[in-house]
Amino acid sequence: MIKGVNLGNWLVLEKWMSPGLFAGTEAEDETQLSCDLADVAKRERLTAHRDSYITQRDFAYLAHHGIDTVRIPVPFFIFGDYPPYVGCVEYLDRAFDWAETHKIKILIDLHTVPDSQNGFDNGGMCGVCKWHKNPAHVEFALTVLEQLTSRYRARTALWGIEVLNEPVSEQLWEAIDLPHRYPPRDPEYARGSEPVPTGFLKDFYTAAYRRIRAQSDDVTIVFHDGFRIREWDKFFTSPEFERIVVDTHLYLMEYTLRTGDGNLSDYLGYIRNEFGSTVREMSRDFPLIIGEWCLEPMSASAAAMPQSERLGFYRSLADAQLAAWDSTVGWFFWSYKLLADGSNLDGWDLRTSIERGYLPGNLSREEHRNGEDNSGGYNLPVS
Repeated sequence: MIKGVNLGNWLVLEKWMSPGLFAGTEAEDETQLSCDLADVAKRERLTAHRDSYITQRDFAYLAHHGIDTVRIPVPFFIFGDYPPYVGCVEYLDRAFDWAETHKIKILIDLHTVPDSQNGFDNGGMCGVCKWHKNPAHVEFALTVLEQLTSRYRARTALWGIEVLNEPVSEQLWEAIDLPHRYPPRDPEYARGSEPVPTGFLKDFYTAAYRRIRAQSDDVTIVFHDGFRIREWDKFFTSPEFERIVVDTHLYLMEYTLRTGDGNLSDYLGYIRNEFGSTVREMSRDFPLIIGEWCLEPMSASAAAMPQSERLGFYRSLADAQLAAWDSTVGWFFWSYKLLADGSNLDGWDLRTSIERGYLPGNLSREEHRNGEDNSGGYNLPVS
């Protein structure tokens, strides 16, 4: 079973995870930051960040604590400058060197595309979601996936390629009132933004699968569920799709956003009845990973707890979620590290969660609680 972590905010920036990186600007996302900084200042700031945020010492730390796979979000401009962005492929090259030294596998996750697939801050452009409406942008994403596969297919650390992170669904778009939650800097440019239709996404996933398979017969190809997991139950049964995994992201803050603060029993019930049942049901249809999860419910009452109470609260949430993931082929915690203050952020940070006892000190020793094989009978590579 994969026991992984995301290396978020390294090559794809998120302001809430490292607000100091955005200091001196009014930028709320990576596109705005890249536009606001002068070229020399931008390159100096990004180089300093990329050089220091993740290093070989971090891979050594992860291996020591039982993490066997990392999910690395990468931007669409990874292979070179795409104004106003600065390319960063040399850092992914380094990650493969470090991963192979420390016997860690890598899932490369295409986290952004031109004009965004979700309008989130983590999609690079707040309030803009028009990528799927521009054939040139769609082709650009497919070409990047081909290039990633070709460049890394012979590396022993490569576990998989994730086609696209979090293409937003109509249901989620409406539920969070996305244009108001992530207001665009330029409303005129954002005009025409909309959720990504399922029909388009199925066509894109099919095209991406074929383009990646043309470069590699054996790399695992990962598809995010696009926040519509039950719409895929028949799609991936086609004989064409081999060595694939579906990625779903499950966060406790979903409960808090719907109902307000809950107590520990409320959150444990949500993990059992919502997360656990969904994971068990969908794992019967296709191999499943939890590509993102954390311990943080974004609860004001949890943030106000004294440390003595927080330990029991977060450790209970950790144990319940680790048990809920048992029927999957693995999980990736979000995220490895934050450079931000606030007790309401502790549960997003793997290092903090380990060091404060919220997570086991060695995750490789965490036993499957149901005592069953978690592979679901699927022939998948072992990390």
